[in-house]
Amino acid sequence: QVQLVESGGGLVQAGGSLRLPCAASGRTFSSYVMGWFRQAPGKEREFVAAISWNGGSTYYADSVKGRFTISRDNAKNTVYLQMNSLKPEDTAVYYCAAKLGVVRTTSADFNSWGQGTQVTVSS
Repeated sequence: QVQLVESGGGLVQAGGSLRLPCAASGRTFSSYVMGWFRQAPGKEREFVAAISWNGGSTYYADSVKGRFTISRDNAKNTVYLQMNSLKPEDTAVYYCAAKLGVVRTTSADFNSWGQGTQVTVSS
């Protein structure tokens, strides 16, 4: 399995931006589908975005489409989540996740997870 470490979270005002990097260990990072999920207090973990092994295909939750962008740099073993036009409802712990095989958007399909990074958007 790949080891994942997220960073870049913090407090931002509504309308602001943040970029979350997720660094992966191991030499097979380019084989993995990568995803971002989030979990707000008292809510289920939900899908945010996913990207294929070569970055050729990306998928987004409707709630973030047009505002968030997922990308990856396989040479740096890193996947990114660029978050623009942030809203208070984007407040959550954001998790990076990895899986082999085809792209999926369900958390149960991902078997490697980071520890999460807190994003708080103030109104």
